[in-house]
Amino acid sequence: MSKKAAEHHKKASEHHTHAARHHGEAAKHHDAGHHEKAAHHAHTARGHLTHAVYHSEEAAKAHTEEYGRK
Repeated sequence: MSKKAAEHHKKASEHHTHAARHHGEAAKHHDAGHHEKAAHHAHTARGHLTHAVYHSEEAAKAHTEEYGRK
């Protein structure tokens, strides 16, 4: 795998990890009735997921550039 693709995969993984953490925080705040804080964490999680998808797509592009289409 190309170094560029590997770095994008790593960044996608990191964003998924951050998103999961924010979803967990959102759940805790929601259970406690702190809906504004829950919404903040849910929104932040969504941003991380958007970045994760971007990096996943860039990894696929980098892989195609390196190895061609099959």
